[in-house]
Amino acid sequence: MKTSLSAFARFMRIYCRSPQAIVGLVCAVLVLLAAIFAPALSPQNPYDLMQLDIMEGRLPPGEPAFAGFTFLLGSDSQGRDMLSAILYGLRISLIVGIGSAALAFVLGTLFGLAAAYIGGRTETVMMRLVDLQMSIPTILSALLILALLGKSIGNVVLAIVIVEWATYARTARGTALSQMRREYVEAAHALRMGHRNIILRQLLPNCISPLIVLLTMQIARAITLEATLSFLGLGVPITEPSLGLLIANGYELMLSGTYWVSLFPGIALLITIFSINLVGDRMRQILDPKAAQR
Repeated sequence: MKTSLSAFARFMRIYCRSPQAIVGLVCAVLVLLAAIFAPALSPQNPYDLMQLDIMEGRLPPGEPAFAGFTFLLGSDSQGRDMLSAILYGLRISLIVGIGSAALAFVLGTLFGLAAAYIGGRTETVMMRLVDLQMSIPTILSALLILALLGKSIGNVVLAIVIVEWATYARTARGTALSQMRREYVEAAHALRMGHRNIILRQLLPNCISPLIVLLTMQIARAITLEATLSFLGLGVPITEPSLGLLIANGYELMLSGTYWVSLFPGIALLITIFSINLVGDRMRQILDPKAAQR
């Protein structure tokens, strides 16, 4: 336990040498806390139709509401408080982004490690499947899957997992191939350890660093993909809007002067993606030896 804490402390000391990385980490933590405590921070539940009044639609920032609070960021066409909608939308975006990236990480990593370990024709067939998946445009695949399955948070997560697992598989396989020639793998074979133990207890710990960096980057990519799908109308349901759907709802109102309906969700999405990318880029510099040498 003490070894783990000291390793984490050393990692954080190295991480905090970059001011940009600190800004990214602080912003990412604030975004995560805002999403977690959205019900406590929001003056209104934007998903409760009983709390919405269309007579309060499109009010500019700073206008008072009938319920006694103030629309600090204005309201949309349904009378939904934009601050509350953004906080709840962050929850949806982060749930989809983190959940889909984590599932794709597990599936892709196991697939790539298994391909490198098995080798031969089986590896060739497995990696051709990866190449086939990566050859299809991501947004096109996701749109097709959601058009078949319909709108729901679960279907969005499933669609992103299907289009993103191959990236983890290729990275895991490439890293595992360089580890297969190491002495500890040969020793594990000599000790007749089971295949599962060699993959999970020997290969995986030594391949995990680049995969963690990729996971961080892919969370931001998954959030962006979900926002794109929702903006196009094939993402989350309209009753549970994410940031992408909130932007789409106000897109047609931009030229009419009701700028806040799209502007503030767009800023929240930009801050979220930018902060995660800053964290991921710093982790790449620390955990990727090739990046550290440049």
